[in-house]
Amino acid sequence: MHLAFWAFFLSLPFLLRPPQNPPGTPRVKVPDEVIILLQMLAVPLFYLNANILIPKVLKTKGVWFYLAYIALSVTAVLSINLTLRNYVFFPELPSARITTYTLFPIFFILAISTTYRTLSDYLADEQQRKELENERLRSELSFLRSQISPHFMFNVLNSIVSLSRKKSDLVEPVVIQLSDLMRYMLYESNGSRVSLDKEIKYLNNYIDLQRIRFGNDVRILFEVRNSLPNQLIEPMLLIPFVENAFKHGVGLIADPVIDVQLQGGENTLFFRVRNKVNRRFKEAKDASSGIGLPNVRRRLSLLYPDSHELLIEENDEWYEVKLTLHFTEQPLKQPAAKVALNI
Repeated sequence: MHLAFWAFFLSLPFLLRPPQNPPGTPRVKVPDEVIILLQMLAVPLFYLNANILIPKVLKTKGVWFYLAYIALSVTAVLSINLTLRNYVFFPELPSARITTYTLFPIFFILAISTTYRTLSDYLADEQQRKELENERLRSELSFLRSQISPHFMFNVLNSIVSLSRKKSDLVEPVVIQLSDLMRYMLYESNGSRVSLDKEIKYLNNYIDLQRIRFGNDVRILFEVRNSLPNQLIEPMLLIPFVENAFKHGVGLIADPVIDVQLQGGENTLFFRVRNKVNRRFKEAKDASSGIGLPNVRRRLSLLYPDSHELLIEENDEWYEVKLTLHFTEQPLKQPAAKVALNI
């Protein structure tokens, strides 16, 4: 960019040169290399203004010091220009004077260098602001994702405690399955996206643990159709809805049902979670209640700020979550998903 600009600037005298000398001026053929040399006096002025005067004088000492240095710089360039013209290249001619043609390149270069430095600083500040904002969002997402782990562990450990009290033989396979879940939480979910196949396997392991915990006391349905295994998704985005169903869909409920369905279409994922509710008894909430859904709402607002909708839909018998993701990129890439979410 700099080379292109200086090539254009040095060619200006040739592009703007009149075909004939104005009347009354000496007919002197000025060598092209002399014209280029005189034009090049503005080059150090450009970088002096852009790299020294603006950042180190204007921004630290103020406008008046900056204008004083500019005046000194312009005077120096004009003095060198006139000295070269009067005593080196054309001593036989009448002394050259400061004219519009002398001042124009200098002030043109000052204007361009000031604009260049202003835009450069603005773009650098904007880039730094975006990097800081992205870092803040990454930190917040990491914190939100880490919140899922203890919340999830509380629920699973309750399941293991329940089995151990019954002295069940299922304690050992449950612990092994829990280790698989922890491995996913610690290692697989560190990236910004995981394959949908891994997320579904994680959901299946969690639901299997709940089947072991509740046995025939709770009817648990989990159906997956056309799972889009190579599609990428934010890790642990679906589990809070399933956790919420098990947290509030069992207990003082006649014939409790947890129904989880996942279906893939053309670059589209449909996810639904339903659980029965009991309106006659008010549920006592512990200190960890309510982490899951506010967490996922915040994650959606960070990941898909302009393309998701979150609603709550419930009646006297059912509480239902419906999540629809429209993927806009090809599988195995980092998709910017368009989200429509109804709860």
